[in-house]
Amino acid sequence: MTKKDTQRKEIESVCTYCGVGCDITGVVEDNKIIKIFAQKDGVVSEGKLCIKGKYGYDFVDAKDRIREPRIKKTFLAKNPQLQKVFGAKLVAFDDAYMTCDVDTATSMAAMKLDEIKKQYGSESFCAIGGARTSCESAYAFQKFCRETMESPHVDNCARVCHSPSLKGMRATIGEGAATNPYNDIYECEYMIVIGSNTMEAHPIIANRIVDMAKKHNNLSVIDVRETKLARLAKHSCIIPFEANLLLLNMMAYVIIDEELYDKSFIQNRTKDFDVFKEKILNDPYANPAFFKEVEGYEYLAKMIPNIAREYAIKKSMIFWGLGITEHLDGSYAVMAITHLALMTGNIGKTGAGLMPLRGQNNVQGACDMGCLPYYLPDYQTPEKIGLMTPQLMDAMFDGKIKALLNMGEDIVHIHPNVNKTEKAIENLEFIMTQELFMTEIAQKADIVIGVKSAYEKTGVYVNAMRRLHLSQPLVETNLPDDWEVLTQMAHKLGDEKNFHFKTSEDVWNEVREVAPRRFSGADYYRLERHRKCGVQWPLYREDTPILHLLDFRTEDGLGKYVYKQYEPRGMVQEIIEKKFYNDVLEGYYLTTGRTLAHYNNAAQTKRSSKLDTKYDEDVLLAPLEDEEKLGDKVILKSAYGESEALTVKFTDKIRTKTLFCTFHHAKSHINALFGDECDELIMTARFKSVKVDVIPVGDEVACG
Repeated sequence: MTKKDTQRKEIESVCTYCGVGCDITGVVEDNKIIKIFAQKDGVVSEGKLCIKGKYGYDFVDAKDRIREPRIKKTFLAKNPQLQKVFGAKLVAFDDAYMTCDVDTATSMAAMKLDEIKKQYGSESFCAIGGARTSCESAYAFQKFCRETMESPHVDNCARVCHSPSLKGMRATIGEGAATNPYNDIYECEYMIVIGSNTMEAHPIIANRIVDMAKKHNNLSVIDVRETKLARLAKHSCIIPFEANLLLLNMMAYVIIDEELYDKSFIQNRTKDFDVFKEKILNDPYANPAFFKEVEGYEYLAKMIPNIAREYAIKKSMIFWGLGITEHLDGSYAVMAITHLALMTGNIGKTGAGLMPLRGQNNVQGACDMGCLPYYLPDYQTPEKIGLMTPQLMDAMFDGKIKALLNMGEDIVHIHPNVNKTEKAIENLEFIMTQELFMTEIAQKADIVIGVKSAYEKTGVYVNAMRRLHLSQPLVETNLPDDWEVLTQMAHKLGDEKNFHFKTSEDVWNEVREVAPRRFSGADYYRLERHRKCGVQWPLYREDTPILHLLDFRTEDGLGKYVYKQYEPRGMVQEIIEKKFYNDVLEGYYLTTGRTLAHYNNAAQTKRSSKLDTKYDEDVLLAPLEDEEKLGDKVILKSAYGESEALTVKFTDKIRTKTLFCTFHHAKSHINALFGDECDELIMTARFKSVKVDVIPVGDEVACG
C-alpha cells in the first residue's frame, strides 16, 4: 500500500445545500476533498446526488475563504477606544481592513456590544441568520441574543421562505413541519406539486416523484409557468400570478359540493367543518366556473375539478415550495392546503400527507432551535416577542436598532428591497458577520470572522422531513465553529453561566433538555448509529416518521379550518377588466426561483467551476412571442428599483406578459425590484410576484 493510499479516507456526512438533506460520502486525501458521492443504501439520497451535492465542494479550499478576522479601518477610526485597547494586536490586511486572531476579534466585538447595550439598551441589538449552520450553532445564536444581550430580536431566513408554512400549518394542525418521510411518495396514489420547481430546487425528492409519475400517471403540477416536472404531469395546471388561494379554495368547493369528503375523519378528527363548508359554498370566487371569465385560463374551470376529485378519492400527498409562501396570502394558502388534507383524511397515514419543501440545509432545524422572534426552542412562547426582519429594517431606519450580529445569511442580497436594506444598515453603529466569504453583507460589516463550513465540523442538521442527521467533518481546519465564536463573546460579556460549552455535543445535550418534545431521545451516540438512515423528530424512545397518526398537535387534538376568501387583485383582476393583454412593455409580472447549478446567493456554488460555468449569470426567461420586441438584453424596472441588464432567453414555457428570473448573482440586482409587500400575517416577502416594466438595451450593456 502506498503512502497516498493510507491517507485516503471515505467519511460519511450530510450535504450542505438544500433542505432535502442528502447523505454524502466525502473522499478525502491529504485533508482535501477530491470527490463526493452518495452511498447506494442512503435512505435520503437513494444513491444519487444533484449536481450541487456532487460537485459543489470546491468552496472549502477556495482562495478567498475568510481565514482570519477582518476589522474595517473606518470602524477603528470611528472607535478610537478600540484602537487604543487592541491596536497593538492588529496588523494590516489590505487597504480596507486590519486583521488579528479570533480571540482579539471577539474581544473587540464584545467590548463594542457592551458599549451599545449600556448606552442604548438591550433591545438596540438584533441577530439575523442561523439556517446555514448546525443546530448547535443556531441554538447558541438565539441564546446569545436572548440571554447574553437580553434582546428578543432574533430571526432567520425562514422569514423569506417558509415562515408562512409554519404559520399556516400550526394554525390548522398544530405543527409546522412535513408530516411524512420522502419514501411515502412510493406509497401514495396521487401527488400534487404546487408552487415548486422540484426538479431544479429539490431534485432528489423529484426523482421519487418522477418515478411514480412515469409508472402511474398520478401527478398534477400547478404553477405560473411550465416547469420541467410539468412535462410528466397528468394535469399541468398553469395559473395566473397570485391565484394560489383562489385555486385551493376552488378545490375545497368541488370536494364539498360533490360530497367527496371523508365524513368519518371530519367528525372524529376536526371541528367546525359545517361553518367552513357554508363559507366555501357561499364564496363567490370558490366555484371553478369563475375561470370561464379569465381569458387565457378558461381551461382551469374544468381542470381544477378534475384535480380535486382525484385528490379526494385517492391516498394523496401535496408538495409545495416558495411559489406558495412568497405571496401576500402565503400563510392563508398553506391553511387552504391543510384544509384539503383535513376534509379528505389525507393526513396521519402512510402515503398521504403534507410536504413543504424546505429551502436551506437547516432551516427546519434553525426554527426548531428558536431562531424566530416569536418562538423559543421547541416552539415555546418567549416572555417578550421580538421584531421580524422587515420590522428590524424599519427599526434600523428609525435609529432604534444600533447593532447587528449576522451569521450565514446575506441579507443585502437575498432579502427584498435591497436599496432600502442598504440604507437601513448604514444607520447601524456596529455590524459583525460570521461567514465563509466576503458576501454582500460581510462587505458592509465592521468585524468579519471566518468560520467552519458544514464540511469542516460536527453538528446536527434537520432536513425538510424532520430528519436529524449528525454530520462529521470531512476535512480539518483551525477555524472556529459558529457556536465557539458566540461562546467566546458571551464569556467576555460576563455570561459564562449560559455558555458553559466545550464541545458541540455539550450544546446539543442542552438542546435535548430545553426542547424535550422533539429531541429528548436524540443523543449523539444514537445519531451516530443512525447516520445513514437518520431519525425523525419527535424522538423519545423511538422516532416518528409520520405525524398526526392519532390526533393533531393542537390544544384539543382536533384539526381546524381557518377560512380566508380570495381577494381579486393583480393579474386576475386586470384580465377580468380587460386591462392585461396588450402590446406594451409595461405591466409584466415577474417571478423568481433557483436553477439546478446554483444555490441561493451562490456564495458556495460559484466557487466550483463545474457549476459556475454552467450558469455564470442570471438569465431572464420571457415569452417566445416577445423575441423581436425585447431583444437580447433588458433592464427590469419596478416601483421599488431596477435590475442590471439581464440576458434574455425566450421560451414557450412562459405565458404571455409574464417573466421568470433567477436571483443567484448579486450583480443582477434582482431583489431591488421587490418592495416591502409581504404576507400579511408573517411578513414573508412577495418574491413570487412583482409588476415590472421591461426596458430593452443594446448588446453593449453588460451585467454589473
